[in-house]
Amino acid sequence: MLLFVQYPKCTTCQKAKAWLDEKGAAYDDRHIKEQNPTYEELKEWHKKSGLPLRKFFNTSGLLYKSMQLKDKLPDMSEEEQLRLLATDGMLVKRPILVGENFVLVGFKSETWQDALQ
Repeated sequence: MLLFVQYPKCTTCQKAKAWLDEKGAAYDDRHIKEQNPTYEELKEWHKKSGLPLRKFFNTSGLLYKSMQLKDKLPDMSEEEQLRLLATDGMLVKRPILVGENFVLVGFKSETWQDALQ
């Protein structure tokens, strides 16, 4: 079973959800603002994704900008970044698709198609 972590007002999340439904994928749907990813989840997802941790930040979000994280992140440890991400779902890039052997951040249909095969 897949875990689809998303924010319902996000148009990219809406496209990703429609894509999953069109493919007939079974998934648990999780609202990122109501149920923020935990530190432990983020740590595991980061490891599984193979992505740099900065890719987990919602760099176009208002909270990211108001906190001036563009300037602060380079001086923060991975531990500090993970703890920060766990404080508010609006800091986390979405959608996130979590499978048994993969974690995808953001929506690219080709990448998602490859992962689901």
